[in-house]
Order: sequence, then C-alpha cells, then structure tokens
Amino acid sequence: RAARGLDAETGDIARLVWFDATEPAHTGEAGPGLLLVLVHGLAADTESLRLLRADLATCWEALATGGQPAPYPDGTSYRRWAQHLLAAAQDPERERELDRWTAVLTAPDSRVTEPAPKPGDGVTDAPETLTRALPARATEPLLHRAPEAFNCDVDDLLLTAFSLAFAHWRRRRLRDHLSGTSVLVDLERDGRQTFADGQDLTRTLGRFAGAHPVRLDPGTVDRTELDSGGQAVGNAVKAVKEQLRSVPDHGVGYGMLRHLNPRTAAVLAALPAPAVGFGRLGRADAEDGAGWPLSGRHTEPAAGLREGHALEVTSSVTAGAEGPRLAVTCVWRAELTDRAGMGELVDDWFRALEALVTRSQAVDAGGHTPSDLSLVGLDQDEIDVLEADGRYFSS
Repeated sequence: RAARGLDAETGDIARLVWFDATEPAHTGEAGPGLLLVLVHGLAADTESLRLLRADLATCWEALATGGQPAPYPDGTSYRRWAQHLLAAAQDPERERELDRWTAVLTAPDSRVTEPAPKPGDGVTDAPETLTRALPARATEPLLHRAPEAFNCDVDDLLLTAFSLAFAHWRRRRLRDHLSGTSVLVDLERDGRQTFADGQDLTRTLGRFAGAHPVRLDPGTVDRTELDSGGQAVGNAVKAVKEQLRSVPDHGVGYGMLRHLNPRTAAVLAALPAPAVGFGRLGRADAEDGAGWPLSGRHTEPAAGLREGHALEVTSSVTAGAEGPRLAVTCVWRAELTDRAGMGELVDDWFRALEALVTRSQAVDAGGHTPSDLSLVGLDQDEIDVLEADGRYFSS
C-alpha cells in the first residue's frame, strides 16, 4: 500500500513505514524492528539512497544516546540544480556541441535488428528480460585490481567488454563479416558532475542521471586473443577509455540540448536514437549501511523499452555469500533475438570481462593514455614506447 501511494504528480515521493518488533513464541524475546524506506525513482538514485541510509543511522544513534542530530551544511538543492541546467542549456558555447551530437547520431551504423528499429516506433509493450550474475571470483578483481592496472574506471571496463562481445555476437548472428567493430550506445551516466563554480551535489538527494549517445569501437580482437586475454584486449580498453574521455562534460550537454533548449531540441529529436541503451545502478549492498543490517536494493520500475531502443542493459553490484557479484539485466525487443540468443550475448560479455581481468594481471598490462597526460601532448604510440622503455608517468 505504501508503494502504491507514491505519486510524483502530487509530490508524494517518499514513504517510511515502521514495523514494530515481534516476539516469537519459541523465544519470548523481541527481535529488531524494521524500517521500510520507499523513495520514488525521480527523487533518488543509488547515491541518494546511500546518503539517506547513512543519515538515518547517524540520526538514530544521536537520538538513542540522548543527543540531537547535527544538521549538515547546505549544498546545492535539486531545484537549484535544475535551474542551473535550464540556464546553461541556452549558453551559445553549449549550443556549439550540436554538430558533435548530430555527427554521432547520423554516422553510418552497423545493423542491430532485422529490420532495424524505426524512430517513432514508441515503447515496446512486452519486452523480454534476462538477468545473470558474474561469479564473485571475477567480480572482485574487476572492481579493484583491473581498474588500477588499466588506470581507468569500472565503467570503462564494462563498456569495453560489452562492445567487444556485441561485435562478435552481431557478426555471428547476422552472418555478416562487414558488421564492423563499433556499436552506438545510449549511455546513462551519473549526473552529479558539476560544471559551474559554487555547486555542491555531494549530499543532494535526487535522480542525477542523464543519457547521451556515444560510439564505442574497441577495434578488432579475434576470438583467440579474447579467450587468452592478449595484448589486443588491453589495447581495446585504451581505445574505449579515450572515446569516453573525449565526450565533453561527461555528456551532460546532450540532455540540455535535447530537452531544455528549444532551438536544438527539435533537431536532435528528429535523429535516430541508438538501438542499445546501457546503464549502471552502482553498488547497493550491506557495505553501505553505516553498521545497520540491510536488505535493500535500487530497482527501476518494470516498463517497456525507451523509444528506438532494441536492447537495454543495466548492471549493478550486489552482495553475495562469496563476495560481491556483478549482476546484469538485459531487456530487449522480441524481434532482436530469442532468450537463447540473448544468453549467448551475456556469455560473450562475461567472457570478455574475464579476459580483461586476465589481461590486468599480466606484467605488461595497463598503461596510460593521452587523456591521462593531456598537458604533455603525447599520442598513444609515443606513450607506449616510453612505458615500454621503462619510463613511467604519474597522473
């Protein structure tokens, strides 16, 4: 009943329900009570829920010891942030990004479906869904050792492995050796990056997420090298990492121009949407609970695919008995493939992730890329030569 009561139209965006402790008949002792926290998806993302849980624990502990919770300094409110976005969307400098986004969306793209999804098809009513989890033995190094080795983020590794897997899967499914190695992705990112002085979103609750198109091309990596975690796998990470770093302001400008600027919104709305959507919910497990025992999750409402998408992929990290595990959920149009075919794609993706982990453990793994050394002005070949010669950089 509490969940059904959430309604963004009326501003009813959160419900907290307390369940009293019960006394099991066989023990006669009361167990702990339970606080159920429900927050509308428009009002909180994964980081918001982490902040909220920590704040609740801090307040509870203060009250339990006879004190009063101390308020935190005010940051930028969600409302003020939205106003900043609206104003910044009209900036002529931001409008100059229009050519970039137009080029990304109109460049020739390899087929995804037969036939390809048409703009304006609308939301798919009954998509297929598949959820799988990467073993804990591969998740732990993927979250920690591999990013350190490649000097990159976890998202860089997830997207590199996905683009490698998708290229192999697409060629095999379409029996088309000309399908290419690139994939156009509608990438959803955390939107907490600030782009103006005086903004502080570190403690702001809200849904800070935005999507932007990006073309990922890891290059050619044959099956043998992918299975063995060869050098080409590391080169693929470097390539995708640089493609992601080249996006200005983490892509926040696309959403501004697509939705908040009337001079550019119509132009971008008329262009074909990427067929593949990619998002990450982050990490929501017992490690974030400030000492409280937790049974929580951040979930998206069940719904059809966004317009133009043939496939949407979401990943998150959850706690397990053997350690954290990467969980992925794929939602796709039935005409894209059947359940067995989607399972093959996820298998290829997990195989590529394990190849990245294997490569990260090699003596000559990793290395820097031009975005790490932007003040030096070296290209990738020059960086590779210097590192191979035993000269190292500190970024």
